Amino acid sequence: MSEYKAIKGFKVETVSTDPAASIIDTGTWASGGNLSTARRSLGGAGTQTAGLAFSGTTGSNTTATEEYDGSTWTAGGSMNTARRLLTGIGIQTAALGFGGFTTVYTNATEEYDGSTWTNGGNLSTTRFGIGGAGTQTAGLAFGGETPASPNNLVSNATEEYDGSTWTAGGNLNAARLQPSGAGTQTAALGFGGTPITGATEEYDGSTWTTVSSMNTGRYSMGGSVAGTQTAALGFGGQTDTVNVANTESWDGTSWTEVSDMSTARNNLAGAGSQTSALGFGGQSPITAATEEWTVTATPTTFSKTNLGQVFYNSTSNAFKVTKDNSGAPLGTWASGGNLNTARSQGGQFGIQTDTIFGGGDTAPTRVAITEKYDGTSWTEVNDLNQLRGTMAGAGTSSSAGLVFGGVTPSPVTPRYRAETETWDGTNWTEVNDLNTGRQGNSGFGTSTAAICVGGATPALTAATESWNGTSWTEVNDLNTIRAFSVASGISTSGIYSTGWNQPIFYSNVETWDGTSWTETTDVNTARRSLGASGSNSTNQLIFKGNTPSSNVANTESWNGTSWTEVNDTSVATYYIGGTGSSNTSALAFGGGPPYTSSTEEWSAPAPFASNVTLTVS
Repeated sequence: MSEYKAIKGFKVETVSTDPAASIIDTGTWASGGNLSTARRSLGGAGTQTAGLAFSGTTGSNTTATEEYDGSTWTAGGSMNTARRLLTGIGIQTAALGFGGFTTVYTNATEEYDGSTWTNGGNLSTTRFGIGGAGTQTAGLAFGGETPASPNNLVSNATEEYDGSTWTAGGNLNAARLQPSGAGTQTAALGFGGTPITGATEEYDGSTWTTVSSMNTGRYSMGGSVAGTQTAALGFGGQTDTVNVANTESWDGTSWTEVSDMSTARNNLAGAGSQTSALGFGGQSPITAATEEWTVTATPTTFSKTNLGQVFYNSTSNAFKVTKDNSGAPLGTWASGGNLNTARSQGGQFGIQTDTIFGGGDTAPTRVAITEKYDGTSWTEVNDLNQLRGTMAGAGTSSSAGLVFGGVTPSPVTPRYRAETETWDGTNWTEVNDLNTGRQGNSGFGTSTAAICVGGATPALTAATESWNGTSWTEVNDLNTIRAFSVASGISTSGIYSTGWNQPIFYSNVETWDGTSWTETTDVNTARRSLGASGSNSTNQLIFKGNTPSSNVANTESWNGTSWTEVNDTSVATYYIGGTGSSNTSALAFGGGPPYTSSTEEWSAPAPFASNVTLTVS
């Protein structure tokens, strides 16, 4: 006689706890021994049972070093230079601390032998908030902020340490401050940072390659400094003004949300590996708290949950089934705070909880009004210098971005604008113009590395331009000329979707690799004047817009291969603003005519399997 398992695939087991989708999902945080000195912006190195904490600030910078034995912190040898926002790599008995801020930026490097810090070779580039990976004799430093004149500059520079001297390595694709790192000098992982990003890059000893982003973009997080390029952990940090406790695990391909820390905090330090990590110090406010991450299952004891598996949980007295929670189809739109001024066709940049929207159209005229969204409500901030609409923007936070192009109302000439304005969190500043003035253009990237593509001059154009933080350069054109399309991503990995070239509505999609455009899979609904969210060419969410027959509320999700129709927005409109960090987190706002102040927030879980209680209906 056949068993049930042979027919249906599984027996109905009785378990006391729900099964997990992977070994890493069994990980949990537990309290460890507190630091002797509460501090933030400190350096960290070592493992969970042999950790090292050094320097940082208690309100003033300190040289104090502490060593962890798996339960208790004890005093070690003091650093030579008191500083904060420094970076640490290595192990407890052979650590490296470099960069940081004293009363000025510093390039000082120190080596620890388990008792004493000794000065090593200075970094070539003075900076703080650097990402790090590797060992004391084969270290890696990347990103950070330098005191460039006239304004401080977020860097993409990489340097390699050979035990005595730092030399230049290949630059990051995306400049960033306070990223985290793991791995070795020739196989490193860099992730997160600010401008707020979840962008992840892999280093092979000479070149950085962009891979899948974190689910939650953030900076000043802790990381598993003893992790590898294919097995790392990122935890805590700050999304903008909000501290988070989120923990994510990297398997060499993608990030997975796992159990949160007990205390949300930023500017903490990390040590250990993907399965045995340590998080300590930080600001929530300034804390001495230490937490230990431990994966409880082992390969010999772990029994993986399977999609379609039915089981009985004796603790909760419930039958459950493991179902596919694949992200996009489960996403939903929810109402957010309304704009103060109902309008359409402005320039925008940011993420769901941190967006800038400037300019645009409203009855009866075009405006220069700028508003900032904090995840709950919109606040009026300083106006644009150039009144205009239908322009593009780039940036990942409300503290650093730019808008460019657009059109001004008659009788102002020229109507098709080339002006670029940068936003520093408070003010707009006129900088170098686009080479081609245009409206209905699209943009993506950061405040120092952006792309402007398509638009109308008034004739439609396929022209693409690249921004390096100072000036625009003509690069390779689109394959299909169109305007009023939508784009997202970073300057080396972007996507440009749909659009219009009267009377044609396009479903075409093209991806950008930093050099050229490539045609890929079409969207399901051809449209124009829509919104989008996304972090690179492998994920995008597009929403709302206008078709030949009507305005639509349609939402589609891109996974790098195909487009999937997902839940509609509440309001069907066009000429909207759209921002967001991925196809799982987006913001839609404004639109018209008729002009609207409506704001909607899209949230979808990252792909994973989940256990759901069976009910009778």
